[in-house]
Amino acid sequence: MTTVIQGCAVATVDAAGTEHVDGHVVFDGARIVAVGPGPADPAVTGDADTVVDATGCLVTPGLVNTHHHLYQWATRGLAQQDDLFGWLTTLYPVWEGLDEDVVGGAAAAGLGWLARTGCTSTTDHHYVFPRDGGDVLGATVAAAREVGLRFHPTRGSMDLGRSQGGLPPDTVVETTDAALEGTVRAIDDFHDAAPGSMLRMGVAPCSPFSVTEHLMREAAALARERGVRLHTHLAETLEEDVFCRSQYACSPTEYADNLGWLGDDVWLAHCVHVDESAAKRFAASGTAVAHCPTSNARLGAGIAPVGVLRDAGVSVGLGVDGSASNEESSLVTELHAAVMVARLRGGPSAMSARDALALATIGGARTIGRADELGSLEPGKLADLAVWRVDGLAHAGCEDPVAALVLGSRPPLSRLVVDGVTVVEDDVLLTADERILTGRAATAARTLLERSRR
Repeated sequence: MTTVIQGCAVATVDAAGTEHVDGHVVFDGARIVAVGPGPADPAVTGDADTVVDATGCLVTPGLVNTHHHLYQWATRGLAQQDDLFGWLTTLYPVWEGLDEDVVGGAAAAGLGWLARTGCTSTTDHHYVFPRDGGDVLGATVAAAREVGLRFHPTRGSMDLGRSQGGLPPDTVVETTDAALEGTVRAIDDFHDAAPGSMLRMGVAPCSPFSVTEHLMREAAALARERGVRLHTHLAETLEEDVFCRSQYACSPTEYADNLGWLGDDVWLAHCVHVDESAAKRFAASGTAVAHCPTSNARLGAGIAPVGVLRDAGVSVGLGVDGSASNEESSLVTELHAAVMVARLRGGPSAMSARDALALATIGGARTIGRADELGSLEPGKLADLAVWRVDGLAHAGCEDPVAALVLGSRPPLSRLVVDGVTVVEDDVLLTADERILTGRAATAARTLLERSRR
């Protein structure tokens, strides 16, 4: 199936930053075959199966979400004025009631909304495994297949409960052996390393204050033995810095480094409280960072030094983070937030609209190890793209379509294509019934809260 999208502005986000005021994108099946100015060349398109007149639109690569907790859709709006540790202390007992039905309903809603807001590829970090919860990780995988997004879930874990000096109550942690066994099963069951894969697993012990050093080391060894990527939270709050210095006599970055948790197969969420020396260490090791500006603001964690990280040569992507610390849960909104917080920290030249778009596309693709296939509109890359309508009232008079997308209101999504398949058209999710997703999510939230009150 050959599809031509033309008559639109195109931001390729390639290495040269190529843009076309009036251009085209052509894809055949799951791969892009042509991108350029003006109408598509008939010699390339032949008898195209579908020709889309995208006048008034901007085409970008699909957005790549590098950090999320889909199950948290069921606990949005809680602990509204807590910092991270207070927020977690409030929510851990609620999450004890998670099961595969609750997680499936929450994940499907979260994935549907990510699709509706321009995301074509998303990660997920699931680290709560109640003993009687069933296959909660499998529920997220099923939801991603239903909605049709490219999925990079990670099998999280916690084995450092409160009785051992950690933050989470003992009721929500696993034994070290159980966590490692569950991680092996997840890789065996779900990981697909083939080119063009729609599903790749990662290994993701949760954080320095919820995971033992032994599990961190063993998880890293397991991931490298199996050829999958590593992910964890790091340096999110000042409280975490205090915890690491009191427990391990070092900073969070030094702690990760000491455990073999820096490398070109690692990406770290947040990194709000890191200095220039840490940034240089990340860059030297190839470690990437998932920047989550809205969640960091919601929890009052601080503003990540994205400029310092990028200047050092660190690959940085954008993340929505869990829906309980970012109720908007829209990756396109993170482009706007990234610019605003960067300028609050570093002034008006700290980040441009195009810098933000790069973070959400090619930056995200680098962060999850898929830059050879995702993140820019170039022949040979996968047909994951977003078509934004920027000719309505909200953007009238803004002659720069990239500025309209990043600095203006969230545009309507004319089309979202994942692996060559149209998932959203004219702001309507095609792969799943939004009314059903809404009902399942509401039921999941009610069920979980009722269980927590028993």
